[in-house]
Amino acid sequence: MDESAHPYQHLTPDLVLDAVESCGFEVNGRLFPLNSYENRVYQVGIEDGTPLIAKFYRPERWSREQLLEEHSFVAELEEAEIPVVGAIKLANGGYLADYGGFTFALFPQRGGQAPDITLPDTLFRVGQWIGRIHQVGARSDFQARPTIDPVETIERGHRFVLESGFVPDDLRHPYQSLIRDLLTEIQRNLEEAGPVNSLRLHGDCHLGNILVREERILFVDFDDARQGPAIQDLWLMLSGDSAEQSLEMGELIEGYEQFNDFNPRERFLIEPLRTMRLINQAAWLAWRWDDPTFPMHFPWFGQPRFWSDHILMLREQLANLQQPPVSPPVV
Repeated sequence: MDESAHPYQHLTPDLVLDAVESCGFEVNGRLFPLNSYENRVYQVGIEDGTPLIAKFYRPERWSREQLLEEHSFVAELEEAEIPVVGAIKLANGGYLADYGGFTFALFPQRGGQAPDITLPDTLFRVGQWIGRIHQVGARSDFQARPTIDPVETIERGHRFVLESGFVPDDLRHPYQSLIRDLLTEIQRNLEEAGPVNSLRLHGDCHLGNILVREERILFVDFDDARQGPAIQDLWLMLSGDSAEQSLEMGELIEGYEQFNDFNPRERFLIEPLRTMRLINQAAWLAWRWDDPTFPMHFPWFGQPRFWSDHILMLREQLANLQQPPVSPPVV
């Protein structure tokens, strides 16, 4: 085995099929890679049965303890009859298996489409389910999974892209100066929010991780589950101008509060969390650049045009941080 190769280069189709068979399933040889960059995910055909989804976790991203916390949380949600897609319990009594140097989990195949938030009550219903998820999430804390920290995440991410040499020389100073200004405004917003409760979250609850089929809502992919404020699972569904976001927030919160209280001070966290996500996405590409999939699919990363556009986007975000937070409409 070539030790210098990226670990996923050793994840061959035969290894994937053999790994699934090692869990007691008879595969039929059909294998379809699904859209995933952080992990590797495949639809695997099962003899005389419905295909399974096999997720092979990126080595060294999460510890085994952190992966087990994710699956235990999702199992807790399933037990509470919340519509989530959890891993299949295997013959070993757990949700994780190991094969060929990889840790993986198997999931039932579930289809559906992203929710259409233009339809009446869609966001209200999504808000209701997130309220239920957070009811369960507040029962205990993650012990191994990280807690969301915008300041620490931004500082770590921007340092890495600078040290890795991705930012062009003529843009390094504007980028560093802008990061300092952003952190100042983020700190001000955090102080405005004051103390907020921290609970177990989905962590990446955008519309692409919610499926709708025959009016049934399913929450999928808890790979980014973390400890943090409730607003993290709500703000990613806001889009459009401030008026549109206000209406969307109103629908979400109205549904959410059917099952859980919402602290309105958490609205001050939306733009800090959005800023964190923008900066962390660029850092994520830099962190993963040794994976051959990334240069292939993101060839524009590291080019001067990307960084000039990125800095422009962050300047717009600085203006957003200086505005009053989005609020539900006054009834």
